[in-house]
Amino acid sequence: MALLKPSAMALVIAVVVTSAQMAWASNSFMDPQGPIAAFQKTHLLRATVLIMIAVLPVLVLVPLIALRYRRREGSAAEYRPKWDFSGKLEFAMWGVPVVIVALLSFYLWKATHRLDPYAAPFGETPALNVQVVGLDWKWLFIYPDLGIATVGEFGIPVKQQVAMTLTTDTVMQSFMIPALAGQIYAMPGMTTQLHLVADTPETMQGENTQYNGRGFTKQKFLTQAMQPEDFNAWVESVRTHGIPLTEDTYKTLAMRTDRDEVQAALGTSLMPLNALYFTLEDGDLFQSILHRYHGGQPLPRDQQPGTAEYGQEGAQ
Repeated sequence: MALLKPSAMALVIAVVVTSAQMAWASNSFMDPQGPIAAFQKTHLLRATVLIMIAVLPVLVLVPLIALRYRRREGSAAEYRPKWDFSGKLEFAMWGVPVVIVALLSFYLWKATHRLDPYAAPFGETPALNVQVVGLDWKWLFIYPDLGIATVGEFGIPVKQQVAMTLTTDTVMQSFMIPALAGQIYAMPGMTTQLHLVADTPETMQGENTQYNGRGFTKQKFLTQAMQPEDFNAWVESVRTHGIPLTEDTYKTLAMRTDRDEVQAALGTSLMPLNALYFTLEDGDLFQSILHRYHGGQPLPRDQQPGTAEYGQEGAQ
């Protein structure tokens, strides 16, 4: 059997390790790790119970009525061909659904305000600002106040609000960390916002839920919720082991490559097998990405991430 080259072996190990971590990570709001996902779970269960008040009687009574009033000799069921109205039955048939719809409307109104992704309902502690850029096929997390950026790993401290501003440098994408918060779209040239907080140290899975090509299934990342002292140590590790996020580095990052391919291109032995670490250069990378689409003219294809020609100077 042919032996794998060291680089190929490292890629295989990275895939195995990442798959194991993803399988173990919390990836559902039914296993909530923060107040938003917990509220979503409560809202779903409450709505399910209310709806089943109307559904269960139908599921039970329809077969019973069909059985009792089936055509047969010697039936004990009363035959009333001229019967057409019952006040009690009409009240139950219409009154119960009206009450259920009213309750669902109230709880939906309450949940809509409570789960507003732009709201910041987690106390007075200053939020951790994170800028998120969707690429093909990976997520770039920029910590402007900390001078670092990551791909494949999203570190956050527990019990502290995280204020996220999202955009993409390619097609529209859908950001989601199910165990922490709901889905939010990100679009090129525009920003959306999402606020979240983690209750306990935990590893959670995040992903893109908007299909966008061959690398869609690999556009996942690990969210690491850590105690504040562990988060500070993680930030220092990213600074120490990261490479500068220069224009050339970003161009490589923005190519149409999945996480494993970009890991092989930019990863070093000092980085984890499933994450890339960067230090930020002078300038505002996020704003330059955002304003790329505000010039009033279509971008040349070789300057537009997400195209096969991106990075090939002079391509038509």
